Amino acid sequence: MAVAFVFPGQGSQDVGMGRELAETYKAARDVFDEVDDALGESLSRIMWEGPKDVLTLTENAQPALMAVSMAAIRVLEQEKGFKLGEHVSYVAGHSLGEYSALAAAGALSIRDAARLLRARGRAMQQAVPVGQGAMVALLGVGLDIAEKVAAEAAQGEVCQVANDNEPTQVVLSGHKTAIDRVAEVGRKHGVRRAIPLPVSAPFHCSLMQPAADVMAAELEKVEVREPAVPVVANVLAEPISDPQEIKKRLVEQVTGTVRWRECVQKMGALGVTDFYEIGAGKVLSGLVKRILKDANAMSVGTPADIDAALAALGR
Repeated sequence: MAVAFVFPGQGSQDVGMGRELAETYKAARDVFDEVDDALGESLSRIMWEGPKDVLTLTENAQPALMAVSMAAIRVLEQEKGFKLGEHVSYVAGHSLGEYSALAAAGALSIRDAARLLRARGRAMQQAVPVGQGAMVALLGVGLDIAEKVAAEAAQGEVCQVANDNEPTQVVLSGHKTAIDRVAEVGRKHGVRRAIPLPVSAPFHCSLMQPAADVMAAELEKVEVREPAVPVVANVLAEPISDPQEIKKRLVEQVTGTVRWRECVQKMGALGVTDFYEIGAGKVLSGLVKRILKDANAMSVGTPADIDAALAALGR
């Protein structure tokens, strides 16, 4: 039984996330305190009291989701005696979740991860003026059709695959006027539904290049160590461990496609049968089960979840 820990991305946030962990375990409280201190503000108060629109701001949601994931990891390690490096074969994260995965595997400190994600969130928000970019989820088609729809809808503007989430769900990103054309173009190609996403910027496309430049500079300021286990990189769908390559791929990730379907398939091909989604929500657990029909997937974001996960892991 090979195990992977996977870490959620933006969209999994909700007011109250992580609070039960903090109320139950000192190790979790310490993580939230560390993130608050690193950012110079009480992000945990926003996480637990809202308002939701403030938590959902990209610059808040990104470090907040990492904090919940790392709170769960620290409880497993410090209070339950679980050693990630001994019992987990791979880690991976969806978009910002890649930073959580790297922190969990010891490649990034929590403080650095929090500051990087705050900078990443702000830079992604500022890269494109509000109203000029958009994203849309295509349901019922795979990557090949989605790429055709994107190319046809672009008409000289940016319209690119942002997330290849699972075999029948692909997200496109780009100029709003191009994204507005996607539904009509998609109908000709058998797209069942085209759902506009409630996002404030067109993530994971070439319009994010200014944010990629910011992250290249920010990542040069921090130490990235070799992770305890390989991280399956979003833009490669391959496991990597070299610190310099990790930095390079994190920069590429800002404008590149999140190849989540391929990441999960790669881990399956490498023998992973059991996936544990560490942190808020259950989005990735659902995606894993649609990508690998025989895989086991469990979300781990509450004290009860931690006990269930340890039992499943035979710990």
